[in-house]
Amino acid sequence: MQAAILNKYHKHDVALSITDVPMPTINADQVLVKSLAAGINPVDNMITRGEVKLIIPYQLPIVAGNEIVGEIVALGANVSGFKKGDRVFDRLPLIHPGAFAQFVAIDSHAIAKVPAYLSNEEAAAIPLTALTAMQAFELMDVQPGKKLFISGGTGGFGAMAIPLAKAMGLYVITNGNGRNAERVLALGTDEFIDYRKDDYAQKLKNIDYVIDTLGGRETAKQLQILKNGGKLVSLKGMPNSDFAKRMQLPFFKRIIFSLAGKQLDRLAARRQQKYYFIFVHENGQQLQQAADIFAKHQLHPSIEQVYPFSQLNEALQKVDQGHAKGKTVITFKD
Repeated sequence: MQAAILNKYHKHDVALSITDVPMPTINADQVLVKSLAAGINPVDNMITRGEVKLIIPYQLPIVAGNEIVGEIVALGANVSGFKKGDRVFDRLPLIHPGAFAQFVAIDSHAIAKVPAYLSNEEAAAIPLTALTAMQAFELMDVQPGKKLFISGGTGGFGAMAIPLAKAMGLYVITNGNGRNAERVLALGTDEFIDYRKDDYAQKLKNIDYVIDTLGGRETAKQLQILKNGGKLVSLKGMPNSDFAKRMQLPFFKRIIFSLAGKQLDRLAARRQQKYYFIFVHENGQQLQQAADIFAKHQLHPSIEQVYPFSQLNEALQKVDQGHAKGKTVITFKD
């Protein structure tokens, strides 16, 4: 079969090597999936550049790719709840990527069934982003009726997180370019702030929860709009000691991340707030919960562009340029 291999880290080049490799074998707890489509994410390029090796020390070479939809063609002896022919999707386990391949062996606890109404391309756009939202909600222990601000919610993450947040009974506020206001309001957003006209930090206060998609100086700025005791999850901020403990990282890495996130932890502590950094991990149960919400509301993720597997490196380059209006996906054809 063909697969995209990361042989060594490249700081200035996100291209992967597409080559023939042996078919994967499965153990008793895994399923073998014939790939139908795969999502392309910024984290794929971050891995190629070696930017996450402090968190996940991959032993190269590896088959790259983190987000897959496919058809089950074989099951391990211990697998229950699934059968051959099931269309499933998942965010592959952190230590075992491999979505950019024609066949993938996946731990059964990581997969969920794809709602029938979704196309393969739509399904491939869901797992990583939906799980990021679900795990952020879990970390903050969100409660119905509370206010959530999602910074920069007009991108791919907001398109997934907003309807999930609304399904959980949250009051959702986001900001972004006014050109996208109608689209995010249609997703259920209660308030939209056009960043070209208004500063969210001047308009908002006493917010219960924040999901920070911007990072940099904006993370500290978003702590200012939280109420006393409020909670913030950052997708782009600095890892901290809490993150290192949740990831069960070695002691020396806990020290490193404790120092990295010290300033944000201190800012949060001044008003009894809680700062979290998140690196989304596999969880089939949470993904199934998100899939059921999508099915109930017949939600469709936004797809910007679809490439064949043979043009994977073009797709990776496109995602690396940023400014996406929807998900980039690759498809596998016989």
